[in-house]
Amino acid sequence: MNDISGFILAAFALVGSPGPATLSLAATGAAFGARRGLGYLLGIEVGMIIIMVITASGVMGMLLAVPRVAPIVTGLSGVYILYLAYQIATATAETDDRKSERHPSFLAGLFLSLVNPKAYASMAALYSGFVLIEDHFLNDALIKGLVLVVILTAVDVAWLLAGSRLMRRIKAPTTRRFVNISFAALLVVAVVFAMV
Repeated sequence: MNDISGFILAAFALVGSPGPATLSLAATGAAFGARRGLGYLLGIEVGMIIIMVITASGVMGMLLAVPRVAPIVTGLSGVYILYLAYQIATATAETDDRKSERHPSFLAGLFLSLVNPKAYASMAALYSGFVLIEDHFLNDALIKGLVLVVILTAVDVAWLLAGSRLMRRIKAPTTRRFVNISFAALLVVAVVFAMV
């Protein structure tokens, strides 16, 4: 296999860096706790697998070649991430009230993945920029997918736990509110950078 170490390093850099999915996982962990964020995390993972299939098969390239599709996808992405940022920013800052609040679900995570511009850009770079198995497109795509699923899972769990652990250390409701609002603002900034 050619370039496996380079592929792994690039994958960690692209999928592990702050972006809409990773920041929303940290924000979900902080606002609702790691356990209540597991369904959301699973939705993000399933969405990323779908994006890998769409990217590796060339479907995304064909869709974006259709006039007016890219702005629609970008608009949907922006609206949904603003909604998610609002949900995180307005989450209760009290630890006892977190259990009764509606937290991001599996479907919310799935939808976020599917409208996340950074996810498509990252997968396109990883699938087109590396050849792990020459002359065997399907095997090459499958190996890349397996490696990416392992890396994505490790990275996403780490972001969710980091957000949850951060909030466990903070006891003051006003500081908790500030953290929630900060995560929401970072999520919006990450989306703006991903769309530019």
